[in-house]
Amino acid sequence: MFGPLTPVLGGALIGLAASLLLLTHGKVAGISGIFGGLLKGEALSWRAPFTAGLLLSAPLALLALADGGALFANTAPRSAAVTVVAGLLVGAGSRMGNGCTSGHGVCGLARGSRRSLAATVTFMTTAALMAYAAQRLLAPSADLISSPR
Repeated sequence: MFGPLTPVLGGALIGLAASLLLLTHGKVAGISGIFGGLLKGEALSWRAPFTAGLLLSAPLALLALADGGALFANTAPRSAAVTVVAGLLVGAGSRMGNGCTSGHGVCGLARGSRRSLAATVTFMTTAALMAYAAQRLLAPSADLISSPR
């Protein structure tokens, strides 16, 4: 839809949302913390709309890409069980790491947090190693990880 500017626009919107949440509410835009607080019933006035926006963005993106869905062309289908287990593992990792990629990688690094730097280096290194393992070791003949064409 926007061509090569899509990542720039997406990054700008993430930065804007994180900045506005910090400026208006004094809160870090870490998704695991926001969602966890929502489940506890904390500050529903801003957590619920923030979470609703996240949840609505996926179907809206799919509708916008309905004319071919080029961004999703290389996505390998996964069963519902695998998706649920993966989500639970990500949630457990976020809790153990005292934050998620958005909290540490976007907001924590911008604030100069050493803990966020350590967390970001750790999860980015782990992600790179797992991507390599998935592509080269687990399924060497499958094109699981490739750039969009």
